[in-house]
Amino acid sequence: MELKKRNPIVNWIIKSKVLGILFFVVIGALSVYKLGQALLDNPPLFLQQVVNGLQLGFVYALIALGYTMIYGIVRLINFAHGDVFMVGAFTSFYAISRFNLHLWFVSLFPGVPLFAGQLIGTITVIMFSMVICALLAFTIERIAYKPLRNAPRISALITAIGISFFLEYFSALKFVFTSNYITYKRPFEVRTWFAGPGGFGIIETGIAPPKGSIIFSNIFIIIVITSIFLLFLLQYIVRRTKIGKAMRTVAYDKPTARLMGINVDAVISITFALGAALAGAAGVLYSIAFSQVFFFMGITPGLKAFVAAVLGGIGSIPGAFIGALIMGQAETLSAAYISTPMRDAIAFSILIIVLLVRPKGIMGEITSEKV
Repeated sequence: MELKKRNPIVNWIIKSKVLGILFFVVIGALSVYKLGQALLDNPPLFLQQVVNGLQLGFVYALIALGYTMIYGIVRLINFAHGDVFMVGAFTSFYAISRFNLHLWFVSLFPGVPLFAGQLIGTITVIMFSMVICALLAFTIERIAYKPLRNAPRISALITAIGISFFLEYFSALKFVFTSNYITYKRPFEVRTWFAGPGGFGIIETGIAPPKGSIIFSNIFIIIVITSIFLLFLLQYIVRRTKIGKAMRTVAYDKPTARLMGINVDAVISITFALGAALAGAAGVLYSIAFSQVFFFMGITPGLKAFVAAVLGGIGSIPGAFIGALIMGQAETLSAAYISTPMRDAIAFSILIIVLLVRPKGIMGEITSEKV
């Protein structure tokens, strides 16, 4: 029996996909070759870039966790999430610069060591920004997303884009935040250390570190510790608490969750608040690291964190974390060794590669769509 010939359009689609995969495989191979050559030429410089990439990746991780939580519950790509990150950054800026919230413990207990006082003050600023962002996301979800719960998904997506624009341009008003770039006042004194063949120690002002050393600061340490702590806290909430069990039930099957007596609307609102709290913490850490805030600052980190969530497997908390670390490395290494203007293009090319090769992501699972 003669086999039926395949439609020419189908053949073209299949060939196009194969050509696309081959193109990005070649680009990836060239990038790996370039990075391998850089590692062999100057290992300390390469490792320094890896440290810088980790710092950026841990910040992206906190934003990506919010994306993956919200998508896992309501199958919504919340494009306003990056702007909640921006609000968290501005909240911490005003809390530090105008209200000296980072110094409350030192003011209350003058005899306390400065390091301990600054640490407690920094934690307070982060928690304050998390609370403000959680309340903001809770309000947005109730006002904008809840009425569209049973509407087509495209309606909620367009609404998310509209909210994103509203937050950006409303924040640019003079009586809200500002449209200017603002230098961020850090809540603690920056300390820098070196580690390498010359040993380990603190870098004094005006003294160069030993040649071949890796440099890192207390900013890097705070970002890493805070991100890992919040990751484990989120995992504990999702896996070990009553509200976490409700979240997993709602994510799996909303109608059945309602029949079991779960308040689905409340669970969704709490999920938005939790994701926004993580974005608020990320906004503080990002501002501390790069020492600048402006009303458009949430767009690019938000999009890259979304790519990280897709890369890791959207809906998977560990996957989002791993994807964010990969994104941080990709951006930093490509800027250092390939081209600074190309770092964003390379980072977003990862999204195309993932969608072509493994659409479910590194740790994602193919699941049936639930209403």
